[in-house]
Amino acid sequence: MPTRLSILIAEDNAADRMLLSTIVNRQGHRALTASNGLEAVMLFEQERPQLVLMDALMPVMDGFEAARRIKACAGESLVPIIFLTSLTESEALVRCLEAGDDFLAKPYNRVILEAKIRAMDRLRRLQDTVMRQRDLIAKHNEHLLTEQRVAKAVFDKVAHSGCLNAPNIRYLQSPFALFNGDLLLAAFKPSGGMHVLLGDFTGHGLPAAIGAMPLAEVFYGMTAKGFSMAEILREMNAKLKRILPVGVFCCATLLNLSFQRRVVEVWNGGLPDGYLYHTATGERTALVSRHLPLGVLESASFNDHYEVHPLALGDRLFLFSDGVLETCDRDGQLFGEERLQAVFEGQHPAERLFDEIQLALTAFRGEAQDDVSMIELSLIEEVGLTRPALAFSDSGLSSPLDWSASFEFRAQTLKRFNPLPFLLQLLLEVQGLRAQGGALYTVLAELYSNALEHGVLGLDSALKCNAEGFARYYQQRATRLAALEDGYVRFHLELVPQADGGRLRVRVEDSGCGFDVAGALDCTQLSAGLSGRGLRLVRQLTQHCEWSADGRGVSVEFCWSAQA
Repeated sequence: MPTRLSILIAEDNAADRMLLSTIVNRQGHRALTASNGLEAVMLFEQERPQLVLMDALMPVMDGFEAARRIKACAGESLVPIIFLTSLTESEALVRCLEAGDDFLAKPYNRVILEAKIRAMDRLRRLQDTVMRQRDLIAKHNEHLLTEQRVAKAVFDKVAHSGCLNAPNIRYLQSPFALFNGDLLLAAFKPSGGMHVLLGDFTGHGLPAAIGAMPLAEVFYGMTAKGFSMAEILREMNAKLKRILPVGVFCCATLLNLSFQRRVVEVWNGGLPDGYLYHTATGERTALVSRHLPLGVLESASFNDHYEVHPLALGDRLFLFSDGVLETCDRDGQLFGEERLQAVFEGQHPAERLFDEIQLALTAFRGEAQDDVSMIELSLIEEVGLTRPALAFSDSGLSSPLDWSASFEFRAQTLKRFNPLPFLLQLLLEVQGLRAQGGALYTVLAELYSNALEHGVLGLDSALKCNAEGFARYYQQRATRLAALEDGYVRFHLELVPQADGGRLRVRVEDSGCGFDVAGALDCTQLSAGLSGRGLRLVRQLTQHCEWSADGRGVSVEFCWSAQA
């Protein structure tokens, strides 16, 4: 059934008004009449008709001015205006179409007028449909943006809950969309070092950021518990492989920076080459991608092998996402590796390199095509770092303080299992020990490394006299550990309550041949190299430290007060 419309007829000739009103009424519509342009505008404001038949030439106000005012009054609503005209000049007819939507020549033809009214009504209803859909889309878009803002607030708190504000870290993140497909994570280890990850998920925006939450959870959780870089890599890869759809993965570089040993361990899977910049010489060592991205391979095929590089104070590590090299200028040219190398070769002071790279990107950059992220990590004196307290879940239950336990980790376990996170989690259930969490982990890690590497595996620390020796040391460690058939490392833990707090006694024993304790301690007093400092560190961090005469066991004690 045809829609009944209210149609405004603006015509100064009374006979024509009557004729048009009759035609409109017989078609089932409601006719409103005006004798001039001003009267038509006033009647439109009162009645809001859906269509206007407008004479071009009228007294008081002509049809063109009246049409302009009616269009302005209608706003976003489409009110079709059909001009009624006896004009035949092309310019006049063009003016009718510019001011209105169509024209009808005099004398009036009933059939043509009816067809034009139906056509304008279809156009008007189509416009109404488009406007309703636009408003609905706008409403849904605002709802989506609100959800994304909430999700991003949660995402940022999880992804940025580490130590990106540490004084040895500088970074740039420029997201292509609200969510960033690039991920920057940094966290202090209980042993005092630092893990840093730069990740780049396929795509950008919310789909690319979905995998960042579980990745950040694994990174922060396992780092806080003292897991090694290789163990963290394996768990991140397994989790992403399990939850991400086919074709979605994360190119990543993971660094393990040791301030005490002054080395960095590097694993690069699919990101552009990073660089180790030696401040003293200006030389650069490329941190090349040698692995597939995280989330591609099954656990059995995943390779967690990493490279080890010695560092000197002031040396800097630079990591980049694909978005840096693939930044385009207005002509579509890529920033590329050559321009990045030109910045490094520009004889800039080391402390200015990060700023110079950022300036070069800003000067070159046109419209962003991808998320852009880069990070600079420098080796500084450890005393310049302020570490947050280790985070623990507190159930409100008090832990028993009068117990002892013994653990023996044998050959097959030593090959595949790192007992330190397990032991640390057990011991830090004791609230009094939590303030010493970092020192406790450092001591346990040092004692376990000595027992495993020097006791069970028989490795010589003297190998770690330079970068090449360091590499040989860890190569021998991996080879001997893979071939290990017998041997053990034992931990004896004893908690003793005291009137003013408590005491933890830890004894570590191994199946090795022992070593000359006095001689080793004398050597550490003179050593300034990459090895030999662990024994001195253990003595500094514990209240009591004593080695057995045969060098196969060591006992240490930690004490705390009731107020700890």
